[in-house]
Amino acid sequence: MANGLDTPPTSAAERIVISVDAMGGDRGPAAVVAGLSETVARIPDIAVVLHGDEAVLAPLLARHPELTGHVVLRHAPRAVTMDDKPAQVMRHGEGTSMWSTIESVRSGEAQAAVSCGNTGALMAVSMIRLRKLPGVNRPAIACLWPSRNPGGFNVMLDVGADVKAEADDLLQYATMGASYARNGLGLTRPRVGLLNVGTEEHKGRAELKEAHDRMATTAEAGAFDYVGFVEGVDLPSDRVDVIVTDGFTGNVALKTGEGTAKLISDFMREAFGAGILSKFAALLAMNSLKRLQKRMDPRRVNGGVFLGLNGTVVKSHGSADATGISAAIGLAHQLARSRFIERLAARVASAERAGQDAAKERPADAGPGSSPST
Repeated sequence: MANGLDTPPTSAAERIVISVDAMGGDRGPAAVVAGLSETVARIPDIAVVLHGDEAVLAPLLARHPELTGHVVLRHAPRAVTMDDKPAQVMRHGEGTSMWSTIESVRSGEAQAAVSCGNTGALMAVSMIRLRKLPGVNRPAIACLWPSRNPGGFNVMLDVGADVKAEADDLLQYATMGASYARNGLGLTRPRVGLLNVGTEEHKGRAELKEAHDRMATTAEAGAFDYVGFVEGVDLPSDRVDVIVTDGFTGNVALKTGEGTAKLISDFMREAFGAGILSKFAALLAMNSLKRLQKRMDPRRVNGGVFLGLNGTVVKSHGSADATGISAAIGLAHQLARSRFIERLAARVASAERAGQDAAKERPADAGPGSSPST
């Protein structure tokens, strides 16, 4: 053990404990430990259970004395690779750092988990060890999208947990996304929109139209405002706080956004480095460029949250550096401190009851998406 303790250290005021997988990222355990160092500087009351190969991690922790009293090392001899199949990890994952990380949440030792590892494997292990919240059909992955809203971000889900979603799933995503926006972004009554190919009510697939027709009941139970259909152009807008879609569409949108941001960054670097005058212009605009860089920095929004599980799991980007990993751990800490899982479970249960009541009121000959009788 790194500090000689078998359990995470606590103080007079009980500290939030975060379980962290040290072995899953592209940049290796050194980036994770450096991220922990940045986190402790920002959140001095945090406690961490760090999972991975003790022979690798112990020397890294020894170089960061500021982590003493904050981090407990939990030895896990194996690691899940990016090439491992989720089904394989579900059968043979015990003994890996990822499995051990989730197990700490399942046992109640930690309030939330963070991993940079294989997304499919992480979802599979989380599903099998934590199970779904009662009433949840399909869990979703929610991400933060830079936007013009005062808080700087919108929530989008699903971005890859499942490639398809029926109307019931989209309604649950709305409830879960709104709960995440309340606890993660501090929004009292989030605005929710359904991502579609147009804002007109006659457009879109059948499941989108059905979810649209039934959203009023879900919005009342989920304590959010439904703004209707939104388009791709609304993803970074201030018209909406939560964008609901299926995992296929959401993942394509997410990867497209990441690629576009990198393209713009590369173009700007080329433009300001094209010649002496361009470099001089860059020097004159340095303060403005730094503000823009900070606002667009993808590391600030690192961390996709698995929603619908009986425990909080944050998936950090595999290529995240220390700053990005620190952001993901900070998000997990914030959600754990707000008792997000308990609040989310209550919202899902309330929405499910409301949906059942609405179904009972619907005329017997009404098809999917028909309005209740008045």
